[in-house]
Amino acid sequence: MTDINQENILKQAGLSEEQAIVYESLLDKGPQKASPLSTWTGIKRGLVYKILEQLENMGLVEKKGGTGTVAVFYPAHPSILLDKMDRDKKNLDLAKEIVGAGIGALSSKYNLIVGKPNVRFFEGKEGIINIYEQILNSKSKFIDSFEDGGEMASFIPEYFPQFIKKRIKLNIKNRVIAPADNKININSESELRETKFFQNSIFPFSMDIKITEQLTSIITFQKNNAVGILIDNQEIAKNFEKLFNLIWELEKNNSSKESYAAKAD
Repeated sequence: MTDINQENILKQAGLSEEQAIVYESLLDKGPQKASPLSTWTGIKRGLVYKILEQLENMGLVEKKGGTGTVAVFYPAHPSILLDKMDRDKKNLDLAKEIVGAGIGALSSKYNLIVGKPNVRFFEGKEGIINIYEQILNSKSKFIDSFEDGGEMASFIPEYFPQFIKKRIKLNIKNRVIAPADNKININSESELRETKFFQNSIFPFSMDIKITEQLTSIITFQKNNAVGILIDNQEIAKNFEKLFNLIWELEKNNSSKESYAAKAD
């Protein structure tokens, strides 16, 4: 009879119920052949061989003999379980990174089927950077931005210059509408950026909105509660773009920061 507490420990380490039973039987009774293990565990011999092979691949079982003789299976030291958990965590982190990078494309395919916008919520520095990476990888020819006072640069200073470099490399043009006290989103041909500034009293914006052909992001950089929303829906993006163009045209003849700063004074 398997001790339920020990079996639970093995399950917590990532073993299936059958794997835990077979491994613990080897610990209880020592090195064994598959047939006795089948008898003691109540698991069919063919399945026992499969489980032993799985445990061997995990490094928890060592197989000796088997060529002309019946193989004997030895249990490895239980400390291997900790190494296995470390490997599983690294593999999971890598898998999450890969899935996170590709979830946008998969979501777009899903949206085409069901016709619903995909809205996702992100928080913290890593979450905000994830949003910007998906904006860059959206294959849009442009990014239009409603900016705040330039909090992106101070909130993620190590990533901010990378974002600009990647955008330039991808030849993505950036139009910006910002308050007059924004010092980081100036007009720049080399950075493919055109900016129009508004008096702070008229445009006291405190969040960053970015619009592409398909995606719309809304981000606020509160120090202890930075959050962002990414909307994957072409119709919503088009309507945000119409709003952007409407405000852009209001100041069609006044695009220099100095003129707006002077008005603000």
